[in-house]
Amino acid sequence: MIRGGKGVSDATILRLIAVFKLVKAALLILTGIGLLKLVHLDPATELHNWILKLGLDPGRRFLNHAIERVTNIPPHRIRELGIGTFIYAGLFLTEGIGLWLLKRWAEWFTVIATGSLIPIEAYEIYHHPTALKFLVLLVNVAVVAYLVYRIVRKPAHQSRIATPVEK
Repeated sequence: MIRGGKGVSDATILRLIAVFKLVKAALLILTGIGLLKLVHLDPATELHNWILKLGLDPGRRFLNHAIERVTNIPPHRIRELGIGTFIYAGLFLTEGIGLWLLKRWAEWFTVIATGSLIPIEAYEIYHHPTALKFLVLLVNVAVVAYLVYRIVRKPAHQSRIATPVEK
């Protein structure tokens, strides 16, 4: 629905949110695959090789500290992290596909799932702040706020969005 011929349609906003969720799912799937591959390799050696491939200096304090930390991660913990990334990817895939298909249940599901993760993201930012974490938190808060507004504004029987083919 475009108001007064101006602005962005609800379907477009929902699909932008869907793309955001699907991109996060893809990144988590790639991360999970990488973690599960590390189970049978030496993580410290692999990280060192990646640092060299990227043209970074492994002697730098930050990178050296990262290599030391990775060395201390037991294989079962790496496997658990890999499996956890696939679980989160499944959550984001469900949200993304449902929103792309403009399903009302996906709006509710995204509000609940994303809203429940916001306190964890805020905690992470408090203890380990980065610009990327802050940006993701802001986007997630905006997504939840928009979807709550949309759910409250349009009762379920009025929420069906006409796709361009149906118009």
